[in-house]
Amino acid sequence: MQEASLQGVLKIVLIILLVYYGLKVLTRLFGPLLLKYVTKKASQKFEQQFSQYQQPHQRSNEGEITIERPTSKKSSNKDVGEYIDFEEID
Repeated sequence: MQEASLQGVLKIVLIILLVYYGLKVLTRLFGPLLLKYVTKKASQKFEQQFSQYQQPHQRSNEGEITIERPTSKKSSNKDVGEYIDFEEID
């Protein structure tokens, strides 16, 4: 069985600390750039979705009023069951 030497343990701890502080410095430097990139992409995606939603509605002239009604009508089904009138008992 191998035993860990003090020098090996110190080397591992030093490497872990260097990696931790290195990542901390890198995120401080590149974090704002990454955040700006992500917000820019999200903004483009929202604009694209908004423009797709607005395109069908831009056919009418300005000031013209249009009323859009759903094409399918919901019909009531008379075979559902019977209506029971409940009364409150005192």
